[in-house]
Amino acid sequence: QVQLVESGGGLVQPGGSLRLSCAASGFTFSRYAMSWYRQAPGKERELVAKMTSSGGTTNYEVRFTISRDNAKKMVYLQMNNLKPEDTAVYYCKADNVWGTEHYWGQGTQVTVSS
Repeated sequence: QVQLVESGGGLVQPGGSLRLSCAASGFTFSRYAMSWYRQAPGKERELVAKMTSSGGTTNYEVRFTISRDNAKKMVYLQMNNLKPEDTAVYYCKADNVWGTEHYWGQGTQVTVSS
């Protein structure tokens, strides 16, 4: 049974930092590209950062950094200098190399507010 479980969200003040975690199970984690998406109220889900199975990264938000630990089957999103517009539900996603299998986590809420 495939599972992606996000954690680490919460309420943070502007300028603060959070580290999101995603625990994976039920598939060969090291062979999957892992991504973080976010969806703000009333907006479409958007890609925030992606890391391929070989370790190549693309961060679409310069304040955020994605990383992974294949031994622990974990993927992380370090978010710095958070802004109110970063408020959203953040999702973890796994994609196989052929793009034929996609798995989503249930999301974790991040709220940036003073």
